Formats: sequence, structure tokens, C-alpha cells
Amino acid sequence: MTGFLFPDISPYVIPWPVFGWQVPLRWYALAYIVGILLGWRLAAAALRRPWLWPRDAPPMTPAQLESLLTWIILGIIAGGRLGYVLFYRPAYYLANPLEIPAVWEGGMSFHGGLIGVVLAVLVFSRAHRLPLGGVADAIALASPPAILLGRIANFVNAELWGRPTTLPWGVAFPGEAAQDCPGVVGLCFRHPSQLYEGALEGLLLGSLLILMAFRWGALRRPWLLTGTFLAGYGIARFLVEFVRQPDAQFVSPGNPLGLALQWGGWGLTMGQALTLPMIVAGLLVVLWARRRPG
Repeated sequence: MTGFLFPDISPYVIPWPVFGWQVPLRWYALAYIVGILLGWRLAAAALRRPWLWPRDAPPMTPAQLESLLTWIILGIIAGGRLGYVLFYRPAYYLANPLEIPAVWEGGMSFHGGLIGVVLAVLVFSRAHRLPLGGVADAIALASPPAILLGRIANFVNAELWGRPTTLPWGVAFPGEAAQDCPGVVGLCFRHPSQLYEGALEGLLLGSLLILMAFRWGALRRPWLLTGTFLAGYGIARFLVEFVRQPDAQFVSPGNPLGLALQWGGWGLTMGQALTLPMIVAGLLVVLWARRRPG
């Protein structure tokens, strides 16, 4: 097997102590902060161009977008953590409920975070009497930058790596778990699936949404960008799961859903199982939005 050795990257943005104190800012946290800020600026740019929206009327003001941003951050954190607890390690956290709030120890689910964002957008739009379709499209447009940077941070953290590969761009990730490859003697090179996801779910999907919003008039058809985001992310995630190493806790005795999917002959990973409804819903929303008058 050939490939690249994982670079020696510190998980901290400032790797050395400052006046004897380690600055606790990790690349993962910085990725989310910068990604959310970039998404906010992208959505604000669309809101400042009224001709992009139906009847030249944006669904909300930039000031309202700033207020919504706080709700979304809370939705990402709460939903992502609860999604991880329920989808991946329900038995463990049922036995250790006091550890559920310990987000600093790791463990977040994209699909749980998505549910948290959906609830935040629903409540905020209802409370401020905003058109839900337009608000959802603005948030869909803003999402890919955070996904892209978050996946790059996953790579920096040497987590969520892929299955073993003989391709020349495989990466030998550090750690005993990453090097435990049955039948492989010596270094085990794996797919850098984090970078695959960043390229597909972040860069490619984000570029498509920007073109649709600013060049192809898609924002004039409410829900079209939202449906495209759901279907696009779902398809990209479903495909990458074929080369991504399934989470060990997915097929553990404490995860009945994971065991059912495996024993039932489906052969699906948890990521694929949670992504299929996104693909179906996204495609249905796209078809419905395209049938509505522009």
C-alpha cells in the first residue's frame, strides 16, 4: 500500500503555550466560527439584492438575519449533540446522562444539527411572520461554507477517516484504531473521506447554490434552493459513505437501529440510513418548487 503520511498538525490553532497557558482554540471550533460568518455574509448579500426574490421582496432584513443566526447556532449545537446521542450511542448516554452536555469531549451529528436548524428556522419564521420558503432558501445558501471548513477540520483532527485503499492519495492516519486494518502488513492507508465530503458537500454544492441564486434566478422560486441543498448533500454523503469507515458504535450492541440495518441485509451505514430521507424529500421539494409559478 502506498500513500501519504498524515502531517503533524496540532489540533490547536496556536499550538504553543502563551505565557504558560494553552490557548484552547481548536481548528474545529475555528472552522465552524469562520464557516458560519461566511455563510451569514453570503445570505446577507442575497438579501441586499431585492431583484433576486419574488416580487422584488426579500424574505427578511439583514438585521433579522443576524437575530436568526443566534437561533441557528443554538440549533446546531443542541441538535447536533442530541442527534449523536440518539442515533449513535443511545445505550451509553442512557447509562451516563450527565455526559450528554459535554460537547467539548466530541460527538456531533450533522443530521441532528440539521434538525436543530430546521426547528430554529420554523420557530423564528413563525414568531416574526416571515415567508418560510424564502428564509429556508437563504439558510440553504449559507450552509456549504461551514460544511466545507468543518470537513477540513475533521481531516486536521484525524477523525472520520475512510476505509483502507491502495489508491496513491491514501493517507496513513495516526492512532491504533486507524492502523487496525485486517490483512494489511505495515502502514494502513485510508481514503481521506473528510476531504471528499468537503469537496462535494461544501465546495461543489456551494458553488451550484451560488450560481442558482445569483445567476439563474432560483430564489424567485421559493424552496428550490432548499430542495437542491437537501438532495445535493444527501447524494454526496450517501456516495462518500461507501468509502468512509463506519463508526464503531454504529454496530455496537447499544445501537439497535444500526444492528437492525446490518442484520436486515440492508448493509447501510448510519450516515446512509439518515441521508435517504433527505434525498427523497429534497427531490420532491425541487419538483414541487419548479411546478409553482416563478
